[in-house]
Amino acid sequence: MDSGDTTWIIVSTALVLGMSPALAFFEAGMLRSKHSLSIISQAFAGNALLSVMWLLFGYTLCFGPTMNGLIGAPSHLLWFNVRYDQCGPHAKNIPAALFALFQMMFASITPLLMTGSFAERLRWDCFLAFTVLWELFVYYPVCHWIWGGGFLGTWGVKDFAGGIVIHVSAGVGALVVAMKDFHLYHGEFPPSNLPLAGIGTALLWMGWFGFNGGSALQAGNLAVSAVVSTHIAACFSASVWLILSMIHHRPAATGIFNGVLAGLAGITAASGWISTQATIFIGITCGFVSYYGIRLSKARLHIDDALDVHMVHGATGAVGAVLLGVFGRRESEEVSSLDWVDHGEVAYHRLSVLPPGKQGLAEEYSTISEDLQLPMEDEYFRKNTLLIQEDSGTESDKLLNLARQGKGRVGYGL
Repeated sequence: MDSGDTTWIIVSTALVLGMSPALAFFEAGMLRSKHSLSIISQAFAGNALLSVMWLLFGYTLCFGPTMNGLIGAPSHLLWFNVRYDQCGPHAKNIPAALFALFQMMFASITPLLMTGSFAERLRWDCFLAFTVLWELFVYYPVCHWIWGGGFLGTWGVKDFAGGIVIHVSAGVGALVVAMKDFHLYHGEFPPSNLPLAGIGTALLWMGWFGFNGGSALQAGNLAVSAVVSTHIAACFSASVWLILSMIHHRPAATGIFNGVLAGLAGITAASGWISTQATIFIGITCGFVSYYGIRLSKARLHIDDALDVHMVHGATGAVGAVLLGVFGRRESEEVSSLDWVDHGEVAYHRLSVLPPGKQGLAEEYSTISEDLQLPMEDEYFRKNTLLIQEDSGTESDKLLNLARQGKGRVGYGL
């Protein structure tokens, strides 16, 4: 268990929790003022209800031991055997309870993304029933299939932070709801409060750093890659929207907001596993896909999606998931949890190079290094290296002092 990783995931959990009210502010500002209170209330009520479901049975259905690759076993109902002092199988460096709490934030916000599709169109009882049923029969199975050890994960499907599990599934759900009454098109209503929508967008943007960065489940290079990719993709997608808006009519705040969200949703599936250059391409692509996709769905197909969730989240999430297969770096999955020092001397406790005269211990180290599959630098490294256990206090301090004096070399320390 690592205290630094634990701290980062706690912060990320708080950031993702803040995305639910941020989403409510965005939607309330983008829609008519008479529905603002209803939309905000739905976000808070949905967050509370979905969190209760996750605690009772959602976590075990998603991350319990798999049953034929389809759903999790009921071994963690009410979070039984979800420990605060032990790591779980899905996160090796943080407490199992913290991982469950972090995933609770994802499970809570995913159905709320669809409220932008049927906002102003569903009564409260219909909203609650739809949210509960969708979470139970769509989100839980899909989450288990990809993240919880289900059949899609075993087939090699990759999703870093929820491009498929969250955005594609919510986008498809929004499209289905919007096409329920295909012959009815309510038209476009002007936003009631663009400053409120801007505040919501800014808070979502900030929360997405925890959304993607926290999905690394560690405070290391993988989290940095995810956070950098998140910001870059949002900026390039928003820039595309700005340029296209200027070409077709004039720049509008709503276009910038949608561009930011499209880039954030599009990069989610790939954020930790791609280079900066690939991030730029994905951000630009998501900007074009979402902009022209919305024009097609509104002007030609008359799909009654109030806030274009199926394009801003669904289509861009699919684009990011596909492009992950093009630009993804498989080796990053293998070394992301390792801190490489010098030429790769990696150990679990403390690794030092002894001065000449301590060569009698080389044989012991060779055996340990073979078990850990540690890279050997050269013959000198092979003959003059010792894996020092943490409980060898006095001897360890002596060896480190020798190394600092230039009579040896410290390869790695934990």
